[in-house]
Amino acid sequence: MDKQDAYQALQDVDQQLSRAASQFSDLHETLITLLEKNAELEIENQHLRERVNQIQAKEEEDDEEHLSSSRKNLEKLYNEGFHVCGQFYGKHREEGENCIFCMDVIYGRR
Repeated sequence: MDKQDAYQALQDVDQQLSRAASQFSDLHETLITLLEKNAELEIENQHLRERVNQIQAKEEEDDEEHLSSSRKNLEKLYNEGFHVCGQFYGKHREEGENCIFCMDVIYGRR
């Protein structure tokens, strides 16, 4: 390889390295931007979950305070493990099982 070919090969490698460094820099900036956005979204998501939990707790508290005596009796039966809905009334619920129909009967909007 003569001097001219060696010099040209060196220039080609230098250009390739420059392009690779530029691509690496672009990818690095993109990754930093994505990580920052992800962190912001995680924080916002956590705040929204906390707010939803506050609202649900307030609604449950309001529902419990305003339950009629018959609904309180149904709630007591439900908490003892029995269905109070029209479809499964009186049947025993499995431990930890929730029934949306029962919940609607007890806490449904009047």
